[in-house]
Amino acid sequence: MIRNIIFDLGNVLISFRPSEYLEKNNYPTRIRNIILADIFGSKEWLLLDNGNITLEEAIDSIAKRSSLNKEEIAFIFNKRIDIMFPLDNNVRLLPGLKKQGFKLYYLSNFPLDIFNEIKNGYYFFKYFDGGLISAEVNYSKPDIGIFNLLLEKYDLKPEECYYIDDISINVDSAASVGIQGYCTGGSVDISGELNKVLSALSDQK
Repeated sequence: MIRNIIFDLGNVLISFRPSEYLEKNNYPTRIRNIILADIFGSKEWLLLDNGNITLEEAIDSIAKRSSLNKEEIAFIFNKRIDIMFPLDNNVRLLPGLKKQGFKLYYLSNFPLDIFNEIKNGYYFFKYFDGGLISAEVNYSKPDIGIFNLLLEKYDLKPEECYYIDDISINVDSAASVGIQGYCTGGSVDISGELNKVLSALSDQK
């Protein structure tokens, strides 16, 4: 019986598409490609997610090899909140799931320096019963360690959990610890796709 539904945040409940943001805001193609490679595609980006370095350390490290200077790199990092916005069609699933009696949790790769701003600023976090972000625990998906830590923290049984993520390897990692899951592929409206699944989960209760 499924009792708990676990959500990834990025591109499941919160849109985060830097390339689209940069293009929409008329960044030249050459500059856009540098930003995507040197910042969003950097090893420092992953280290921030994992809580291994500070934002200042990430900026300093990127600047050593990038054609962007520290001020330009810091400016882009400061735009992260602007890039994000709730995916309303997906967020609307949360109150309905609560009404059906499911416990809701989030599990996401997220840097500490902006998570509290996101959590305090987005109303839908009130529907969650708890959650973990990678930078809090120094484990990032797809490492199974972060899934095990969530299960342990909230005393959850994997066979009673269902996990939703936009990346298939993360869903596979959840499955490896006994958690069923669904890969959204980054859909901005998963309500139709999940309707049959949610109905089936509800029937199991």
